[in-house]
Amino acid sequence: MVSERQRSLVDIAAEVMADESQRIGISYTGFCLTSLPHKKLPDDQTWEKKGHRVTLWIEPGRMKTRGKVVTYGVPYGARARMILLYLQTEAVRTGSREVALGRSMREWMERMGLAIGGETAKSLREQAARISACTLKFFWENEEQEGWARGGIVSSGLRFKLPEDNQASLWEDRVVLDETFWQALREHPVPLLEAAIRQLKDRSMSLDIYVWLAWRCHQLKKPTPISWPAIFAQFGGGFAAMKHFKPSFVEAMSAALAAYPEARTEIDERGVTLHPSRPPVGRLAVG
Repeated sequence: MVSERQRSLVDIAAEVMADESQRIGISYTGFCLTSLPHKKLPDDQTWEKKGHRVTLWIEPGRMKTRGKVVTYGVPYGARARMILLYLQTEAVRTGSREVALGRSMREWMERMGLAIGGETAKSLREQAARISACTLKFFWENEEQEGWARGGIVSSGLRFKLPEDNQASLWEDRVVLDETFWQALREHPVPLLEAAIRQLKDRSMSLDIYVWLAWRCHQLKKPTPISWPAIFAQFGGGFAAMKHFKPSFVEAMSAALAAYPEARTEIDERGVTLHPSRPPVGRLAVG
């Protein structure tokens, strides 16, 4: 008998393979190798996450809201990831760091299966504020890319409005990406399949694994083993021990692989082995 979990994975794969639109999503390379926290941190806590030759550092920030200065913690969870994916995708698509919100944002969220209302609207509003307020820095461990000076993701905009009688206008008209972040995104975009993002929209760890595989697998020249300690360092934020992390990772990776059937991987007691694989979308699709 097919379990509910197996049925879910089959459904993810079927939806991705049946998608004929082949719409493209974009992520910056740094977010393919590191990630936001999955769960809420104390508002004053800094987030540091190490990935393959890169470390992400995010500090919470403060903004004035209704005349009061409010401290916003680090963005977290699947909704923050979805907002960031939209901003990056739209910026690269239009070739501008000024990203339209309003109808464009709403249409994208609806394509992703997120109805902007109720608890979803509340969650999006909170994560948008956190993204606006935070500062971040990537530390690269090679000579080709260098960590940038303390900066943000956005330099203006991204205030989520909740009018009581006008659900059609939840967002301000535009947001402007931070200049340094925008330049890094332009130079190092990673194409993703929008249908895969849609299927993983509620699975923050699976989203992280999917974008990681999308970047790493097609660049490999030979099978590459990655130890469990390295996997834990990159994806284990919020887990106290490896024994609790492994089952969650294996389950999350199963969903990511269902959304990216071209990826060739193996999991055993030593860790994960990645094999050279076709990218989830064609390289020419980015342009």
